[in-house]
Amino acid sequence: MTQEPILDVAVIGAGPSGLTLARRLQETSARFEVIERNPDVGGIWDIDFPGSPMYESAHFISSRTLSGFPGFPMPDDYPDYPNHRQILAYIRSFADHFDLRRHVTFSTSVVHARPTDDGSWILNLDDGSARHCRYLVCASGVTWIPNTVSWPGTFHGDIRHSVTYRDPSEFRGRRVLVVGAGNSGVDIACDAAFTADQAFLSLRRGYHFVPKHFMGKPADVFAKEGPRLPHWLQVRILGLLLRLVNGDLRRYGLPKPDHRLFESHPILNTQILHYLSHGDCIAVPDVERLDGDSVVFTDGRREQIDLIITATGYHHACPFLDEGTLETRGGRPDLYLGMFARNHPRLAVLGFVEFASAAYSNFDAMAELIVADATAAPDSPVARKLAELKSHDRPDLKGGHRYIDSMRHANYVEVDTYLKVLARVKKQLGLPGADRS
Repeated sequence: MTQEPILDVAVIGAGPSGLTLARRLQETSARFEVIERNPDVGGIWDIDFPGSPMYESAHFISSRTLSGFPGFPMPDDYPDYPNHRQILAYIRSFADHFDLRRHVTFSTSVVHARPTDDGSWILNLDDGSARHCRYLVCASGVTWIPNTVSWPGTFHGDIRHSVTYRDPSEFRGRRVLVVGAGNSGVDIACDAAFTADQAFLSLRRGYHFVPKHFMGKPADVFAKEGPRLPHWLQVRILGLLLRLVNGDLRRYGLPKPDHRLFESHPILNTQILHYLSHGDCIAVPDVERLDGDSVVFTDGRREQIDLIITATGYHHACPFLDEGTLETRGGRPDLYLGMFARNHPRLAVLGFVEFASAAYSNFDAMAELIVADATAAPDSPVARKLAELKSHDRPDLKGGHRYIDSMRHANYVEVDTYLKVLARVKKQLGLPGADRS
């Protein structure tokens, strides 16, 4: 096994978060390398990469206007909600514009990453070589390990996780059940409604469905351009608008939401309501058991099903780290500010925080703090202060808001609150431009 000279920083993953880090790191004198298992940048947005969760009908759920990297907006000729191929082209143009590919080692996987006695890291790669780095950043995303579910009984059809789904033609001539009502699950149910002999959408609870446009503007632009209102008033006003636009969701066979608006990740898809109202998709409750070529639901209903797609999310994990390397709390990694390992001073993760907001500008605000930590001299005020904060600081990142008690929302933050906390920490560290966040 050959071993390269020690790096200051190693970044695993050249998707949007890894590229954001590379852009920040190249502004410093740090010796760094980005390691990417695929042959090009783009992460999950390249549908042809093995293991990509992308599907042909996938679009951004935040608008072109607000979703770009800071200082590099999306092209003006993009639609309000770009498709996955447009997003991939945009990410690659970002990498080209800032000359980021020269920092990336492509077609190389990190098989194992382990800390050494002095707190640095050894990375074993799939080509037999190794990297030794002082600081490690995991920017590989959360779509490595599908969260699979099972039910009692036997099933004669196919059961697949949504990560395997690509194209609506897979549904032709079949009766399809989609389990899970996140944004991907609802998108896939719409594809099935249009293509399958019959589509069904299984939901454990009721949800709020938010249109992608209000008064002709993308929903996030409409919200941003409106007056700044207290959270409780935003909930009340938007809830009223949704009742006026969508009506009583029980008319579509959907259960009544058991939570207030914004207490779960918003589902930006009202197209499903069109298919439900036409019978092309039928809402059903949770699955109770499987029975040969049928699925039995908790309300006693039985349906003949050929294919079950489980859109049940992913585990938040870095599979190249030994189990227990990241301490957990409530079933999810216990990270300071959703980024910094509390038990390893030279380990950070970018991409585990979830918020109802465009991600790329938030990634940049987070990357700025990670780079400050990664490049700080060991005995510097920045390093000492961050070490102190990592050990005991547990700010409220949810802004006092209640979210559904589920694994899906364990890492959920209220974005305005989160960015204010980031700005406070940057100010404590004396970082320049801390008021920008």
